[in-house]
Amino acid sequence: MLLTREKAEFYLKDLETPVGRAINLTIAGLVLLSSGIFVAETYEIPELFRLQLNVIDTVIFVIFALEYILRLWSAENKLKYLVSFYSIIDLMAILPFFLGAVDISFIRLLRWFRILKLIRFIDKKNLFSSISTEDGVIFVRILFTLFAIIFVYSGLIYQVEHPVNPQGFATFLDALYFSIVTMTTVGFGDVTPISELGRGLTVLMILTGIALIPWQVGDLIKRLVKTVNQVETICSGCGLAFHDADAGFCKRCGTKL
Repeated sequence: MLLTREKAEFYLKDLETPVGRAINLTIAGLVLLSSGIFVAETYEIPELFRLQLNVIDTVIFVIFALEYILRLWSAENKLKYLVSFYSIIDLMAILPFFLGAVDISFIRLLRWFRILKLIRFIDKKNLFSSISTEDGVIFVRILFTLFAIIFVYSGLIYQVEHPVNPQGFATFLDALYFSIVTMTTVGFGDVTPISELGRGLTVLMILTGIALIPWQVGDLIKRLVKTVNQVETICSGCGLAFHDADAGFCKRCGTKL
């Protein structure tokens, strides 16, 4: 069957048909697998196992590269796609593969941004068939945003500090601990960066923690309180499942409950 540009664009965005769902769930799974491989490589593991992980990661890189090329080819407005948020994230996910032979240390840092590729799927309500409300999707999105911020910062600070401070940042878990302590502004001080870039990242962590974390957690709490105060009454017009306890009409379509 000939793959047309329209079909490729449809299936890369679709989460309702079996083919579209299979493609996008596979990509999401590869993102998680790739992130897990990088975490595993920060620990002392047998050399043979490390080589096997490198082979798997290279295959994932190739798949991501083909995905990016396919998305670019199938995009109706290629320039708009190239400058879009998702395109930039996709490009950052594959850039280290193409520049692997170049000795540019900061290129390795881009590997950790691959986890952000999952944002594309968090935005798709159909991916979470067990979540029946828009608030539920927003709830998942907030949790993932918090996780992604901490994960990316942990990966960045690990790759910056581990070569110069292997005692303080021996594994990804050490970097994760430092990121959480820093971004929550607890600041125990038992682990500290010694490089200039590491200190710069720490400043960004603190600013992110002050500006973003309370906002996201506050929004999360509001969503939880709102959900608790709602009752399950399925609207006959649009199917919205949860409404305020005293609601007489659906807030989405206006149908009488």
